Amino acid sequence: MNIDVLKQELTIDEGKRNKPYVDTVGKMTIGIGRNLTDVGLSDDEIDLLLLNDINKAFAGLTSALPWVLTLSDVRQRALTNMCFNLGLKGLLGFATTLGLIKEGKYTEASESMLKSKWATQVGARAKRLSLMIKEG
Repeated sequence: MNIDVLKQELTIDEGKRNKPYVDTVGKMTIGIGRNLTDVGLSDDEIDLLLLNDINKAFAGLTSALPWVLTLSDVRQRALTNMCFNLGLKGLLGFATTLGLIKEGKYTEASESMLKSKWATQVGARAKRLSLMIKEG
């Protein structure tokens, strides 16, 4: 069977959608006919989506703030986690915190993180990430 031709045929028949939609029988669907309601995603697909999202967050972060590459692995992970959660625009709103991190003032940056509205929204996540920034 020619998989490439079948992929083309299915794309024509099903359409290609980047965002979820409700199909003609009321099923939440995405991509090329993926029935999310009944089929969902496999663990491999979830892992692939996560890896793509991590790579996108890290690329955006380091493009906007190249100095992040000079930080320890732990601090890079903390900032990438925040970027993943908030989006790049949201993370860049932490101008004071980011400035403190850039200056190597990690304790002050950690405290600044915990004073944010975001910290009240995400609770334990903010405490853990602020500790990662503080201790590196």
